[in-house]
Amino acid sequence: MRQLPRPRTGRGRVLAASCVLAAAAALFASTSQVTAVPAAAATDTGKKPTIVLVHGAWADASSWNAVMGRLQHAGYTVYAPPNPLRGVASDAQTLASFLATVPGPVVLVGHSYGGFVITDAATRSDNVKALVYDDAYIPAAGETVFQINAAEPGSCVTADPSTFLNLVPYPGGPSGDVDAYLKWEANGAYQGFQGCFANGVPTAQARLLAAGQRPFAVSAGSEPSGAPAWQSLPSWAVVGTTDHVIVPAEQLAMARRAGAHVTEVKAGHLSLVTRPDVVTRVITEAADSVG
Repeated sequence: MRQLPRPRTGRGRVLAASCVLAAAAALFASTSQVTAVPAAAATDTGKKPTIVLVHGAWADASSWNAVMGRLQHAGYTVYAPPNPLRGVASDAQTLASFLATVPGPVVLVGHSYGGFVITDAATRSDNVKALVYDDAYIPAAGETVFQINAAEPGSCVTADPSTFLNLVPYPGGPSGDVDAYLKWEANGAYQGFQGCFANGVPTAQARLLAAGQRPFAVSAGSEPSGAPAWQSLPSWAVVGTTDHVIVPAEQLAMARRAGAHVTEVKAGHLSLVTRPDVVTRVITEAADSVG
C-alpha cells in the first residue's frame, strides 16, 4: 500500500517558504532588468529626444497609434502614458511623476485637454525641452476648459449637457462630481460623437473610439491652469481647420499668444487620427530643435 506523505515539520515549512521567497526575489530582479532596458537604450543613443504623447478627454493612448508608429519607425523612443482626466493639477502631477523617470530631453505633446496637462506638467519637469499642441488647449494662467470653449461661438461641447453627455457618478471624487461620456447619437444641435468629436473619421473607426472613450471628470472643466510652460519653452501647434470641439479661431489665438509655430491642416478635432503624417512631421520639427 502506498504511504501518504508525512505532514511537513516546522523546519520543512520554513525551508519551503524560503524557497518561494527566493524564487519571487529572482523573478522581481529579472523583471526589473527587463523594464529598465528601454530607459538604458534611450540613454545609449543620445541622439534623439524622447517623445511623450498625452491624450485628451474622451480618448485614450490608442488615439496616438498612427502617430506613435511613425515616430517609432523614425527611431524615436515614444511613450503614451494614460491621462487620468480627473483634474488639471492632479493630472499634471501624474504626468510630471512619469516624466521624472524618462532620461534625457523630452518633447511633450498634448491633444485637446492634454494641452492643459502638458502646459502645467512641463513647469515641474526640467527635461522637457519643447511643447507640441495638437488640436489642443494652450491655456494661460487661470484659464479653464469651460472658459476657453465659450470664448468663441461654435463649439459642439457648449450645449446643454443633457443633450450630449452621459453623466456617471464615480467613487472617491468631489461631492457632486460626475464622469462625462460623449453620447454617440445626434440630438438637436449636437451632431453626435462622429459629427462633433470625430468628424472626418470613418464611421466604423469612430464607433470604436466612442466605445473605448475614457470619461472626463466634469470638475476638471472648471479647474484653472497654473503658470504656463510655453512662456519659457518653444512650442508648436497643429490647428485643425474643421475642428468642432475647440473652434479653430480660438486655437489660433492661443497659439499666437504662446508664440507657437503654427501648422494649419484640413482636419477635425482628431487630426492625430486622420492626418498622422502632418502631426508626426510637426513633432519631428520640434524634436529637431532640441539640441
